[in-house]
Amino acid sequence: MKLKDIQVIDLFAGPGGLGEGFSSAADEAFKILVSAEKDQFAYQTLRLRAYYRLLLRKAQDKLSLYLDFCNGYRDSPSDETTEDLWLEASEEAKLIELGTESGNAELDRAIQQRLNQELPWVLIGGPPCQAYSLVGRSRNKGKIDYKPEKDDRHFLYKEYLRIIQKYRPAIFVMENVKGILSSKINGELIFHSILKDLSDPDSAINDGNSVGRYRILSLVKDVEFKRGDSPTSINPHDFIIQAEEYGVPQARHRVILLGVREDIPINRRQLLNKIEKQVNVGDVIADLPPIRSILSREKDSPENWAANVSGHATYLTSNSSDPKLRYELHMAVHGVSKHILTGGTRMHSENYPKVVKSELLSEWYTRNRPQVWLNHESRAHMTSDLRRYLYAAAFAKAHNRSPKGAEDFKIPGLEPKHKNWETGHFADRFRVQVYDKPSNTVTSHMAKDGHYFIHYDPSQCRSLTVREAARIQTFPDNYFFQGNRTQQYHQVGNAVPPYLAKQIAEIVYNLLYDSN
Repeated sequence: MKLKDIQVIDLFAGPGGLGEGFSSAADEAFKILVSAEKDQFAYQTLRLRAYYRLLLRKAQDKLSLYLDFCNGYRDSPSDETTEDLWLEASEEAKLIELGTESGNAELDRAIQQRLNQELPWVLIGGPPCQAYSLVGRSRNKGKIDYKPEKDDRHFLYKEYLRIIQKYRPAIFVMENVKGILSSKINGELIFHSILKDLSDPDSAINDGNSVGRYRILSLVKDVEFKRGDSPTSINPHDFIIQAEEYGVPQARHRVILLGVREDIPINRRQLLNKIEKQVNVGDVIADLPPIRSILSREKDSPENWAANVSGHATYLTSNSSDPKLRYELHMAVHGVSKHILTGGTRMHSENYPKVVKSELLSEWYTRNRPQVWLNHESRAHMTSDLRRYLYAAAFAKAHNRSPKGAEDFKIPGLEPKHKNWETGHFADRFRVQVYDKPSNTVTSHMAKDGHYFIHYDPSQCRSLTVREAARIQTFPDNYFFQGNRTQQYHQVGNAVPPYLAKQIAEIVYNLLYDSN
């Protein structure tokens, strides 16, 4: 007998990547009760998605309201006939800052109102990673008065732990960056403390009962940690999931812990199944309509943009001695068009073929797809960066790799005004996402500049759009990110790939099914 309406609580939810995967798994057996997120724009995205899922569950004949909102035919995704579902979506998605007294109290109220603790349920989420990430730690070292033990972000996982200890989920899934494995406080590895705390939440919170212990499992290796085990006896890297091995078109490596309460029997041990052939960037974004970048710091127009790109291509061709590169630059000149659009929040492109190259993900992306391309809008670039983007993309086409640093950027006028450019410290400052390879990890840094995420097509001469980043993160095409473009980049970069989350959810479902 199939399980249904398995309850899920999602903490630190972001725009809902983990939740999207769970709600799509096992013939939609999981039901998200509460999603907590502190960023107001991610919350807006989360609430809109909660409403979409409620339409699928309870009022499929009203799904056109959501799609008409996506298409720009309506100002609101609901009307008087679905007002109750919009209100229910607002009960599911919560704008809450965990770790604050008011935020914790509001979360407890929401859980107590919506969760049936007599039934098995699942906790998911990923505590913020800025304090653990290598980039974040590098920045912190530059702060004279910075002390890790005083940084509250190191301890936000304890808000996750508090919910485990208080409400006893049957299973939990916790995600974080690889940096959590090497991060230390007072000389002690944080990851060791996290393993011990999650395996015995009562002892960690000094409750004294010790009745709700957990086995912490890897999803890719036959590895288990339980109360009493020494953290030094296991290899922490066994908990790292390399997303590109499981159908996600990016080299995203994250620590994901699967916690199973000790009274839940594990009748069969399951791991994620690797795919035979990796999905590449071109497999998932080649069908999106081509768009051009916007000129910044000078008058923007299709004609001016085309003249700039063509001029750069001509200059680079005449100054390069690399025959393969010269050919790609020459082809780029012919590909430049003054008729190309800049995209938009809702981009109409009826005449462009909407065929996803990846057979694995095609249906995943295109279910209930709107008539427009959502969040497919180019950012603005300086003309000096246009030249670098053009060169880098042409180089990647010629050599099937992104150029690296001063050694590959030999043409005069390409080097940025950076005092450390020649040292090699910024060798990856301009990074192309190569057509036939998985992308580098999509991060929230995309919001600040596009240098690390250059589109592989030289004739488009730009960085990736939010929609392209969302495709690489495996968000469906009808996932509508709210806020301005910068806020949308943040949401996409901080999310868990939904397609990976779906595979994790299938394992969770089987554990619950077997135990039931």
